[in-house]
Amino acid sequence: MFAYYLDLAMRSLRRHKILTGLMVLAIALGIGASMTTLTVMHVLSGDPLPGKSATLYYPQLDPRDSQDVRPGQEPPAQVSWMDGMNLLKAGRADRQALMTGGAVPIQPPDASIDPFFEDARFTTREFFAMFHVPFLYGHAWSREDDSNDARLVVLSRRINDKLFGGADSTGKMLRTGGKEFRIVGVIDDWRPTPHFYDLMTGGYADSEGVYLPLLTATDLKFPTNGSRDCWGNGANIDAKTALCTWLQFWVELDTPAKAAAYKQFLLNYSRHQKSLGVYQREPNVRLRNVMQWLDHNHVVPSDVHLQFWLAMGFLVVCLVNTVGLMLAKFLRRAGELGVRRALGASRRSLFAQLLVEAGAVGLVGGLGGLLLSLLGLWVVRMQPSDYAALAHLDLSMLLATFALAIGATMVAGLLPAWRACLVPPALQLKSQ
Repeated sequence: MFAYYLDLAMRSLRRHKILTGLMVLAIALGIGASMTTLTVMHVLSGDPLPGKSATLYYPQLDPRDSQDVRPGQEPPAQVSWMDGMNLLKAGRADRQALMTGGAVPIQPPDASIDPFFEDARFTTREFFAMFHVPFLYGHAWSREDDSNDARLVVLSRRINDKLFGGADSTGKMLRTGGKEFRIVGVIDDWRPTPHFYDLMTGGYADSEGVYLPLLTATDLKFPTNGSRDCWGNGANIDAKTALCTWLQFWVELDTPAKAAAYKQFLLNYSRHQKSLGVYQREPNVRLRNVMQWLDHNHVVPSDVHLQFWLAMGFLVVCLVNTVGLMLAKFLRRAGELGVRRALGASRRSLFAQLLVEAGAVGLVGGLGGLLLSLLGLWVVRMQPSDYAALAHLDLSMLLATFALAIGATMVAGLLPAWRACLVPPALQLKSQ
C-alpha cells in the first residue's frame, strides 16, 4: 500500500509543478539554515572524550588573601605551583596531571626549514593516559622523568611530519629553546573538541605540537601562554613561589564514591593550609567533571546560540508557508479525493496518502536543504574564529537533516491532510 501511495504522490507532485517547487524551496531554505547552525552547535557542545569525561575532574582551591571576600564566590580557575605540586605528590586520584600551555622556538634538524615557534604543553606524564592520547611511535616519559629535569619531548604527528617526513623519530634529538631534547614519542592525530583541559588558551584551540615535562620547562623558564591570577605582590616573584594561580590540574576518579572522597580531601587540605597560615580564607573548593566544567564556563559562544534560535524561527516560518501551500494543493484535488471516497476509500487511507505525499515533499526538500547546509558550513569555515575549521557535517547530522526535513514536512501536512479529508464526497461528485 505504501508503494501505491508513493506512486500517487509522485504523480501529484509532477502534475502541480509550481506548488511543488514552492513547497520544496520553503523546506530547503528552512532545513538549510537550521541544519547549518545545528551542526555548529553539535560540534561545539559535544563530549570531547566520550565514555571517559564522566571520570575526569577539575579541582579548584582558593588560596587568595582575605581581600574582597564575597559569599558564594567562585575559587580561581587554576591552581598555584605550591598547591599543584602538593596535590600531585599526595596521589589521591587514580591518575592526575598538572600542566600549563606555552610556546617554544624550534630549530629544525633540516637546514632548509626555517626556525619557528610552536604551541607546547608543559605537563606531567599521566596527561597522556588520562586523556587517551594515541601514540603513533614511542611512549610518554617515565614517572622519574617528571621530577629530575629530564630533557625529553613528545611530538604531535603534524610536527613530526614537518620535521622528519613522518618517519619514526623516537631517539632523535630536537633543539628547542637553545637546548637539546630527546624525542621519546610521537602522538597520532588528536584534537578533543572543545579544548577542555585548558580553556585559558581557547575553548576550541588546536592541540599542541610539542609536549615537555612541566618541571623541565619551568626550570628552563620557557614562556607560558595562559593567564595568571595573582594577589599581593605575587606577580613579580618566581613562578614556583609566586602568589599566583596559573596551572591546570586534572584528576581521574573512576567512581562517584572516589569523587566524593577526593572533594573531602580538598576540603581537609584547605583547612590544613589555613591552620598553617598559608590560606587566609575559609575552605572553598569545587570538583566538576568535564561536561560540568564546560557548562560552567559557557564554552559555546553566545552568538552561536543566537544564530541557532534565529534559524529555528526561520524554519518555523518556512513550515507555516508550507502549510498554506500544501492546504491549497490538497484542496485543489478535492474532486479526485471525492471520487476515491465514493469508490470506498476510507478517510484514514486518504489521510495516509496525503501524508506520504507530504513526506515526499520533505525528502526532496531535505536534499535541497543538505546542499544549502554544506554551503552554509563552507561559509562558516571561512570565518576568522577559532571554531570555524570544525564546522563539518558528520554522519549523524546527515541523517538528522533528512529526519528533520521529512518529519517537519509531515507535521506541516497534518492540518492540510485532515482538512482535505473532511470535504463531503457527494458535494465534489455533484460538481464534477
